[in-house]
Amino acid sequence: MCERMFVKSRTASILHADLDSFYASVEQRDDPALRGRPVVAGGGVVLAASYEAKRFGVRTAMPEYAARRLCPDLIVVPARFDAYSQASRDVFAVFHDTTPLVEGISIDEAFLDVGGLGRISGTPLEIATKLRRDVRELVGLPITVGVARTKFLAKVASGVGKPDGLLLVDPDHELEFLHPLPVDRLWGVGAITADKLGARGIRTVGEVAAMDPAVLTSIVGTASGRQLHALAHNVDARRVETARRRGSIGSQQALGRRRRTRDEIDVILLRLVDRVTRRMRRADRAGRTVTLRFRFQDFSRATRSSSLPQPTSATEPLLATARAVLDNAWSMIDERGGLTLIGLSIGNLVDLGDGAGVQMALPFERSASEVLDAALDAVRDRFGAASLTRAATVGSDADAGVPMLPD
Repeated sequence: MCERMFVKSRTASILHADLDSFYASVEQRDDPALRGRPVVAGGGVVLAASYEAKRFGVRTAMPEYAARRLCPDLIVVPARFDAYSQASRDVFAVFHDTTPLVEGISIDEAFLDVGGLGRISGTPLEIATKLRRDVRELVGLPITVGVARTKFLAKVASGVGKPDGLLLVDPDHELEFLHPLPVDRLWGVGAITADKLGARGIRTVGEVAAMDPAVLTSIVGTASGRQLHALAHNVDARRVETARRRGSIGSQQALGRRRRTRDEIDVILLRLVDRVTRRMRRADRAGRTVTLRFRFQDFSRATRSSSLPQPTSATEPLLATARAVLDNAWSMIDERGGLTLIGLSIGNLVDLGDGAGVQMALPFERSASEVLDAALDAVRDRFGAASLTRAATVGSDADAGVPMLPD
C-alpha cells in the first residue's frame, strides 16, 4: 500500500474512490492460490487483469490469445458476475457509511463529498485513509482514493495514485500537479485524440492549457476543444450528485475470437434484452432508444440505434427493435468480421409514475407481453435470476454479460 500527498490541504473535499483491478481482485480475494500471480477474469476477452498481469502488458479488452502471448503463465478464470455484484454492494455500503453524499459512477467507482464532515469525521485526508482501511478490512479488496477540490482532479489523482494508494492534491497547487501529466489524463482524450495532439507536439496537459482555444478546437472539434481547455485549467463546477440517475441502462457480452453466426448473435442479444429490461422494470424506468455497440478484433467500434414512438420497459417491443437494429447492421458486421463484443443499452429513460408523461397501465390494460414479463419477474425475484431461462439460450454461452457504464 502507498499513501502520497502532493501538498496537504483541508479544503480539497471530493473523493474519487476506485477499486483496483476489480474483477481480478475479487478472484484473488476468494482464492488465495491466485494472490500474487498474473490473473485475468474473462474467457476469450480479458475483462479485468491483476496488476501482476498488467506488468506484462495485459490489458482490459485484449483477446485472451494476445494476453497469453505476453504472459505465458497467465491464469484465466471465468467471470463470476454475481460475486462482483455482491462485492460492489458491500463496498458501496462502506461508501454510504462514510458520507451520505455518494455518486456512483460504475460498479467499482464513486465520487464522495466529505466537505461537511470535519467536526465528526476529521479532515478529508483522514476520512479517505479510514475509507481505504474499511474497504480492505470489511470487504477484503484494495482501493485507491484521490482527494481534490473538483471531481475531475479527484479522478485524475486516483489514477495517478494507483494501485492501492491515496493521493491528495492541494487547491493551491492544482496546476503544478496537473500540467506535467500526459495529455491522455484529460477526460475525452483517447488514442485518436492523443495522436492528433501529438502530431502537433502537444503531449502534456500543460501544453494543452497553453494552446490558443481556437487552435485547439480546430484540431479536436468545438465541443471537445472547449472541454479540454477547461479541464486543462481544472475548471470543473460539477458537484457530487446523489440523486443522479443513469441516462441509459445496458449490458454487454464479450465474444472471444471465434466467428459468430447471425443466429448465435441473436441468442446473445435475446439474453441481453432479457437482462436489461428486467433491470429497467425493477428500477421503475422505461426507455425509448435502443442502441447496439460493436467492438471488433482491431479494437475499432461501431454504434447503431433506433427509437420507439413511446418509452417502454416491455421485453417484446424492445427485443423487436434491437433485432431490427442488428439486421440493419449485419452486412457491416459480416464484412468487417472479427466481432469481439456486443453491447445493448436502452436510453432516453423516464421514471414511471413521476409525472413525466408516461402513464402506467392498469392490470386489465396490459399486453400479453407485459403480463408475461411480470410473471417471469416474480419467479426470478423469488427463486433467483437463473431459475428461468429461454429455451433458445440453453447450451449457449450467452450468459456472461456485464452491466455497462452509464452514458
